[in-house]
Amino acid sequence: MQATCQCGNPNNPSKVAAAELQHKLDLLLRTGSILMESAADTSRIRRTMKRAAAFLSLDERYLHFYINWNVLMVNYSDTEHSFTKFQRCEKHGINLTSIAKISKLTWSAISNDYSLDQYEKALDDIQKTPRSFTPWQVAIGGGFACGGFCVQFGCDWPAFFYCSLAAILGFRLRMFLPTRGCNNYVAIGIAAFVATLIAWATTFLSLTPSIAGVLPEFMHSSTPWHPLMACALFIVPGVPLINFVSDMLDGYIEVGMVRALNTLLMVLSMAFGIAFAIKVCGIDNFVKDLTMIPHHEYWEFAVAAAVSAMGFSTIFSIPRRLLPVVAVGGIIAVCFRNFVNLGPSNGNIGLDMGLTIGSLAGSALISVIVIKARHWFHVPHQCITIPSVIPMVPGVLMYRALFAFIEMHGVVGEVTVGMNNAIKASLAIICIALGVAIPNIFFRRFIEGDRKRKLFNMLVERKRKNGEFVDLSAVEINKCCIFAFNI
Repeated sequence: MQATCQCGNPNNPSKVAAAELQHKLDLLLRTGSILMESAADTSRIRRTMKRAAAFLSLDERYLHFYINWNVLMVNYSDTEHSFTKFQRCEKHGINLTSIAKISKLTWSAISNDYSLDQYEKALDDIQKTPRSFTPWQVAIGGGFACGGFCVQFGCDWPAFFYCSLAAILGFRLRMFLPTRGCNNYVAIGIAAFVATLIAWATTFLSLTPSIAGVLPEFMHSSTPWHPLMACALFIVPGVPLINFVSDMLDGYIEVGMVRALNTLLMVLSMAFGIAFAIKVCGIDNFVKDLTMIPHHEYWEFAVAAAVSAMGFSTIFSIPRRLLPVVAVGGIIAVCFRNFVNLGPSNGNIGLDMGLTIGSLAGSALISVIVIKARHWFHVPHQCITIPSVIPMVPGVLMYRALFAFIEMHGVVGEVTVGMNNAIKASLAIICIALGVAIPNIFFRRFIEGDRKRKLFNMLVERKRKNGEFVDLSAVEINKCCIFAFNI
């Protein structure tokens, strides 16, 4: 009897199996690309994709991932197949709502035994879901966040509103320019220049007698220069910076370096815009005389921290229901930072341990609290932690360093001042990022253990519901391969 080739038969079982496998790999790559384009850290992308693979019944022993800034690759090689697929990540933003939804989807798909079509539709719905806030809401939120920073730097409340106005207009320009084909880094520089220019213009309302004389008293500011320090801080790449530190600590060096370079380019673009505005306006170095010691009432700092945390949350597109949560988180982080930072040496109550240790302590405290709180609100850890710690960014030190480098005339003392402030600001920011990464550093073993057991039990229960035979020997093998994880 002559054998008949079945390769051209669309109903050939091997071809059907291959097509189904490719479809599963496509879904897996889409899951990862949504996370990458929403600014998830590499560790989260990897473990969420592995959880999705467990839902798709892809044996982890045959599954291989390659995760880069703009390319994701997955390879599946078993005894019968070897497929490799790529997915480009063209755009990069920050969307914590999408990260939360993807995490929830991978768990729900397993517990509710989704079909492939159901899972694909859910991915479509997540991609099509509009951001939590409109562009003008984001601009207003980010603007008032900068105003909150300004209060923490020592401004009065009239200056708070002037800073917010400059930041709102600058931020809206920052969002508008890329829609007209402008390079992202150029847009950042232009936005920083315009925001600084507007903030400088508001100083005339208080410093020019002819203008101040016709304005009501409540519009006069005793700190008219402070808005210049905070009006462009909506550009500070807090999430990329924290992800960079997290990736480096987790061993994803290549992705971490790309994130670091992107962060550096954003900061340099912002610095160029600010420096250009300073030169055009002929602004003197007013920052060197500003005190780093808080002199507002504690409730004022609490209000400013809450406003900043909620404002940046709109930029990060967190779920609206979490706004009060991150407001409380911002208050806790900033107040505890101040308590550890300040002390008897500057006439305050506290531990007097300095800004660097204070920044680490504030971010670490809120990070540890959120390890438990994330279960209450059913969101990933970073959705609460990152917006809560952003108000601790040391803007005064950043501006002191910038002014020192702009006004440098080759004097050794000027170089020392500039580098000293730059190093202090960098250390504070890195400590903030380290505090956020504490769960990954110290608690991963315990978190992963719980999540492994949860995923394992869910997979076994799904087999039983479907009437499938549960081979205990196979279960034990797969149990060793399962990776599941914190939301």
